[in-house]
Amino acid sequence: MRVHLINPSHVSFGIAVITPRWLYVLAAATPREYGDPLITDETLEQFDPTSIAEGDVVGIGIHTGNALRGYEVGKLARERGARVVYGGIHATLYPDEAFDLGGGHAVVKGDGDIAWAQAIKGCLREDFGKVYEGGKVDAAHFLKARWDLLPPDRYMWASVQTVRGCPKHCSFCSVWRTDGQEPRQRGVDAVLHEIVELRRRGFRFIALADDNFYPVTLEDLDQASRRADHHRFDELTRLRSERFELMDRLAKLPSDMNFFTQITMEAAEDPEFLDAMRRARIKGALVGIESVTAEGLKDVYKGFNLYGEALVTRLQQFKRHGVHVLGSFIFGLPSDRAETFNATAALALKADVTFAQFVMLTPFPGTIDFAKWELGESKKTHTDAVDGIPITRHWLIPQARRPKVYSPHPTLSPEEIRDRTQGVWDQFYSMPHIWRRSRAVKSLKNRVGFVLCSKLYRQMYANTGIATDSARHAKSERMARLLAKPCRRLFIAKPMPELQVPC
Repeated sequence: MRVHLINPSHVSFGIAVITPRWLYVLAAATPREYGDPLITDETLEQFDPTSIAEGDVVGIGIHTGNALRGYEVGKLARERGARVVYGGIHATLYPDEAFDLGGGHAVVKGDGDIAWAQAIKGCLREDFGKVYEGGKVDAAHFLKARWDLLPPDRYMWASVQTVRGCPKHCSFCSVWRTDGQEPRQRGVDAVLHEIVELRRRGFRFIALADDNFYPVTLEDLDQASRRADHHRFDELTRLRSERFELMDRLAKLPSDMNFFTQITMEAAEDPEFLDAMRRARIKGALVGIESVTAEGLKDVYKGFNLYGEALVTRLQQFKRHGVHVLGSFIFGLPSDRAETFNATAALALKADVTFAQFVMLTPFPGTIDFAKWELGESKKTHTDAVDGIPITRHWLIPQARRPKVYSPHPTLSPEEIRDRTQGVWDQFYSMPHIWRRSRAVKSLKNRVGFVLCSKLYRQMYANTGIATDSARHAKSERMARLLAKPCRRLFIAKPMPELQVPC
């Protein structure tokens, strides 16, 4: 009997940007008596069903975007006589789908650090049809990933998690519902040991794969300080102090190491925190900007963000402290108008964000947006469907037939939203703008590398996600494969097997 772990994907690029951390965490959670699990990441290459033998246990992690491919893989594995276990955010929300559509024998809901081993043992006892409640594991029990199982020469960046959960409640995001609003912050020593192991293996760029690297804002502290009971204030102060301790320790690592994370806009109001990020060489951060208008921010329950010139000033604050922003914008909000697209592109360029992504509003399960949309669809006399599949189950529609825009818009057609979104990608990632932004790095070699990485990002995350033309989609996949190999060489360094954990 062998244990398999599979990350499903309908698109494979040969080389991936960031390691899918969950695969290697569950590898660590696999009891050693079953041997090392066989790991398949379909963002690299497609799964080979012949690798499955009768009696094997196959773990498949799914989010909403790859659920349909996950079900296809699960059915193939079951046909080979394997016991199939599903996990991940989507399986947590829709465990019945995994049984009914994916050939599942068991489902793990919530964190898999502990429950995955229980599911394996249950399958071997043929205790089928069971749901294992993984819950929200305490940070002290987060597992270190089995990075010794990584395939060579396939990933540009490694990933380490320092905190799970996010205290915000954005309408388009399910993290605060599935991972909780109370940050579960991992110990500094555990984080450092894992990072050092990765640098020993040659990874010098590491994503701090957190829901929100800035879990305690200055406003949070101010509000807590006004309470008669200072317990909450003391707790938040401790969490903030641990963030600074982590960054102080990161600063002692080899100078060629760089980090990237995800953070909320409020961090721009905290110069002490940004300075600590700069010393720690946390040189980039995904910032959810979402909308450049006040109305758009209300649409997504993100009133704590700014808009207009105030937004430009705040974004520039990150860069002044040495933190490059990957700005994330959403199109298709109810308040969006035709002029919103050009205004967004102009603001992104004026604010000098280093990278940007422009996504179309998609109602994902577990979010407020999805609940409102699903309720509205249920009240219609005739529910919209594609090939008999209700639009409210869009993840079950085959990829080639899946709509790009789901929610009806008061003034814009779906095709107009898609075309205008594609146009913003084209404008922001035009060669003149990319070359100007490449001044963020010094040498000519690094500037050329910046251009390659920008083009790769454009191919991987825009054309393959927004384009409806199958020929354009296929061409983008080929281009991404060609660009990925030279890009990877920019990020990998000579291994440092003797590196020690800094005190």
